Amino acid sequence: MIAGRCSHSGGTLNVLSSLIQRFGRRAVFPAPVPDTPTCVIGDVHGCIRQLQKLLPQIPRDHRIILVGDYIDRGENSADVLRLIQDRPDFICLKGNHEDMMLNFLCDPEEYGPRWLRYGGLQTLASFDVRNVRAEMTAAELVACRDNLLAEMGPELVQWIAELRTFDYSGNVLVTHAGANPSTPADQQPEKTLMWGHPEFRTTDRRDGVWVVYGHTIVDQATARRGRIAVDTGAFATGVLTAVCLDGGEPTFISARP
Repeated sequence: MIAGRCSHSGGTLNVLSSLIQRFGRRAVFPAPVPDTPTCVIGDVHGCIRQLQKLLPQIPRDHRIILVGDYIDRGENSADVLRLIQDRPDFICLKGNHEDMMLNFLCDPEEYGPRWLRYGGLQTLASFDVRNVRAEMTAAELVACRDNLLAEMGPELVQWIAELRTFDYSGNVLVTHAGANPSTPADQQPEKTLMWGHPEFRTTDRRDGVWVVYGHTIVDQATARRGRIAVDTGAFATGVLTAVCLDGGEPTFISARP
């Protein structure tokens, strides 16, 4: 019996070796544990009511991070910006929509048409900038920019310009649009953090770092294979979502208008 089993040992070892190599290359995901209990809020997009209802649900010992995209698409971008600007205890990150707005403020003729198509019209309306439409002449775009600057004021513009693009604590990287899975968490290009990377959602990281991100709308917030998605499309679905991380299983909370 023993001799018979041993006669197949070469094939068995080859199979086991193949399995070990195959699964040994898979990433290992320890629990997401920031240095301090943390709650990360997904894309707000002007949904002030949901944000106001979500904040009281957050445990008091958790620091609060917002992943960006405070403006555009929803109706109350100006109110959202003023609320979070007045909260120095919040960590506010920069999203691609803030990036588009800043580009518009610098060069309205070049960047205005795209921003207006992707929600800028709603943001302008929230700041009471009038006589705007999706298609405008170069002169009209410049006038629109000047009116927006006047309504925002230099302090708010500067505050948005100086927003960080990531927070890195423990084994948790928080950013707007994900990260390059092959690059160390603290060495990511700002453009990648705001606009995303083509391999982010298909290639696992191998350094044990979890990435909490918004930017891409999901039906339900999830924590899976090193990625925690928290953008549930508040402007479209009415649901604003956040994840609380305290060393245990990630806990999701949400609010509706």
